[in-house]
Amino acid sequence: MWRDAIVEHVSTSPKIAIFFLGGTISMAGHAGAVVRLGAAELIDSVPALAELAVEVDAIDFRRIPSACLRSGDILELISVAEQAVAGGAVGIVVVQGTDTIEETAYLIDLLWRDDAPIVVTGAMRNPKLAGADGPANLLAAAAVAASAQCRGLGALVVLNDEIHAARHVAKRHSTSPAAFVSPNAGPVGRIAEGAPLLTMTLARRRPLGRPQRIDAVVALVSIVFDDAGVLLHGIEDRCDGVVIAGFGVGHVPDRLAERLGDIARHIPVVLASRTGAGPVLSRTYGFAGSETDLQARGLSSAGMLDPLKARMLLSVLLANGADRPAIAAAFAHPAG
Repeated sequence: MWRDAIVEHVSTSPKIAIFFLGGTISMAGHAGAVVRLGAAELIDSVPALAELAVEVDAIDFRRIPSACLRSGDILELISVAEQAVAGGAVGIVVVQGTDTIEETAYLIDLLWRDDAPIVVTGAMRNPKLAGADGPANLLAAAAVAASAQCRGLGALVVLNDEIHAARHVAKRHSTSPAAFVSPNAGPVGRIAEGAPLLTMTLARRRPLGRPQRIDAVVALVSIVFDDAGVLLHGIEDRCDGVVIAGFGVGHVPDRLAERLGDIARHIPVVLASRTGAGPVLSRTYGFAGSETDLQARGLSSAGMLDPLKARMLLSVLLANGADRPAIAAAFAHPAG
């Protein structure tokens, strides 16, 4: 059980729990970086954690690259993190690879029921590289998790001394330590002199019901120039839902509009923008394949959610048995 893996680091209070899942922050090796370091080694690499005056429970939860994580891993993580809070932890840190942080953090945010901060972090540079950012990110995340002013904000992502809301954050560079941004909102705060400094507040949405498993098959199809729609053939027979990443404010070639309408008669189809920022509109354009036309054909708007987060939200809704009106209402919620 997870409690057997706890490493007692310091003995003061309050207490935070840090769950290590693997990723670049824990990778080493000369013939290609792989996950090697565990909770004890990573905690010891950040001696400044002792200066936070918090008790740290460090838990080896997984040791895998984030590309290999599954929704079941995150559902189990949420459950044991809730146990840690019930046992007295004032905040939670989740340390994982950065490849999937924008999706896993949003999944956590959708399902996290507690006011205690739950903070996701990782590293862009492994410990063998010059300027490895893992220790600084871990220290910053721990400071946010221990902070009373960060309670009630849902899941947060902390890297590069910036604090991002899980619902807004996106990874926008493959290697830069400043890879994480919030295109539609900016960070909600920053780390200054080792402590969180919030610059905006968040309206918390009601957590969704926690499914036992997330096994709905939801495809993400990005529309491209001169798209013939080959990926859409028979997709309603293979998937439980589809997210369409359309051009601009929610457009597709006119020749795909009827096909998308046909799919939407069988399974939920959500229309997002592939641009990575800005909303899907609802009534500005009227040509065949426009956002107005597609929504009239039964597609639901993703609003401000990018395609990755739209897929995550639809997956949870389907796992909870949501019907079409409930799906449309969830995507229309101003908090995403």
